[in-house]
Amino acid sequence: MTKKIFVDSDIVLDVLCKRDPYYEYAAKVFSLADMKKLTVYTTSLVVANVYYILRKVIGIEKSKEALRKLRLLVKIISVEEREVDLALNSSFSDFEDALQYYTAVKHGMETLLTRNIKDYKERDLIIQTPEQFIKGITSAAT
Repeated sequence: MTKKIFVDSDIVLDVLCKRDPYYEYAAKVFSLADMKKLTVYTTSLVVANVYYILRKVIGIEKSKEALRKLRLLVKIISVEEREVDLALNSSFSDFEDALQYYTAVKHGMETLLTRNIKDYKERDLIIQTPEQFIKGITSAAT
């Protein structure tokens, strides 16, 4: 069974915008998904946020095309009432992070990939940067 990995908005943007110095490890995560070595998930909220930012940078049509390609590698999961309520009543300082966290937990993710590790005080799943995740897989394989 492949690992279930949740990626947040920053990780998706790092890949689609090729943002240095984050692109290399974020791209490796999606490469592993392409090879079916893990399954990458995100929410429709992340897709909407990414589109909003991307369209300002590369335009509407290029943004849609980039997201169409992303969809070949990423499964979309739903944010539901319970996750919204948990996020609203949580100790998270960032509401979007809370939504992502509780949605990832609900859907049985093993790992949540983000660059904002410090924002995730609650830990019912592994919270890592793409670099930590890739280095962990590499060291476990040797």
